[in-house]
Amino acid sequence: MSLIYDGRLPGHDRFDYLPITRRPDYAWPNGARLAVYLGFNIEHFAFGEGMGAAIGPACPHPDVLNYAWREYGNRVGAWRCLELFDRLGLPAAAIVNTALYEHCPELVAACVARGDELVAHGHTNAERQGELDETHERRLLTLCRDRIRAESGLAPKGWLSPWISESRATPDLLAETGYRYTLNWCHDDQPVPMRTRSGPASLWAVPYPQELNDIPMIVARQMDAKDFARMIVDNADEMLEQSAGQPLVMGVALHPYIVGQPYRLRHLRSALEHLARLRDAGEIWFATPGPICEHAAVHWAD
Repeated sequence: MSLIYDGRLPGHDRFDYLPITRRPDYAWPNGARLAVYLGFNIEHFAFGEGMGAAIGPACPHPDVLNYAWREYGNRVGAWRCLELFDRLGLPAAAIVNTALYEHCPELVAACVARGDELVAHGHTNAERQGELDETHERRLLTLCRDRIRAESGLAPKGWLSPWISESRATPDLLAETGYRYTLNWCHDDQPVPMRTRSGPASLWAVPYPQELNDIPMIVARQMDAKDFARMIVDNADEMLEQSAGQPLVMGVALHPYIVGQPYRLRHLRSALEHLARLRDAGEIWFATPGPICEHAAVHWAD
């Protein structure tokens, strides 16, 4: 491969570079400058094949240790998290694999009953979407959209790829199959319009965290739960100061097989109580990605 020392490097042409200091200025509802949401990832994995987060030492398939560890999230951890969200009156974006409708439909129904926004997250996290050809990827997006609409009453507006895996055509296909926004891109602190084959601003990128995310922090970097909770608090306080200059979005990505473990939930509880106090004081707007996207789209269009 030859080296390129001048000229423009290959790019994606999905959006232009625009510093956050040169954006339209606006406020979130109720005059808040910082919007906060919980990305509550509820996932199901194939047994004895495919991919899966290795929380403990990985073993050859069937990897009973890691499969069972992850399944704790659906059986116990998610329910404990929902109890906590209910206690604090916090909405969540339930980011769901459609395989949950066969495996544990009660869990998805509980999120719907709470009024949570459902975000499509592929069929299973045992597979990578980016390895599919365009025909099969379009079919995946369509099947997930239609299944969520049939089972839960409303087609999802948002998408998060399993493992954040995209093909070159993923943004185009998302726009063409009726999705309004993607959580795949973590390049900004505001919702950003994207170009697709359907035209400019035909899809939006809503910030999804790879830092305030329990998998990279607790699993990959082996951060203690109390430090992860402190990280959430520090990030909120710092972004509140920064939001004096621009309206900002802060997401917190949670997986119930990780933060639903009792001692981690204890520390998460303290962090979410801090966010609830900020909400009650009117300093933040606690929402879900769909309303955040729509509010930003109105002001970018002004």
